[in-house]
Amino acid sequence: MVVKVCVGSSCHLRGSYDVIEEMKRLVKKYGVEDKVDLQATFCVGNCTNGVSVLADEMLVHNANKDNCEELFLTQIYPHLSK
Repeated sequence: MVVKVCVGSSCHLRGSYDVIEEMKRLVKKYGVEDKVDLQATFCVGNCTNGVSVLADEMLVHNANKDNCEELFLTQIYPHLSK
């Protein structure tokens, strides 16, 4: 699964690099390095809703370093076994 974290201006200011680092940690913690291709991407057009994360075609927004694990476990991890 390709997981893209927006690093456009708005998301950058809201902590997208913290989200990327947390996602790297979670991918390793849950042993899914072979199932997740973590990437940065520029603006996904969802600037008013916090840091945006695209997991395949699913949009997750309002990501931050504090809720990243919850979002990972509820929005991304369940789809990795498909």
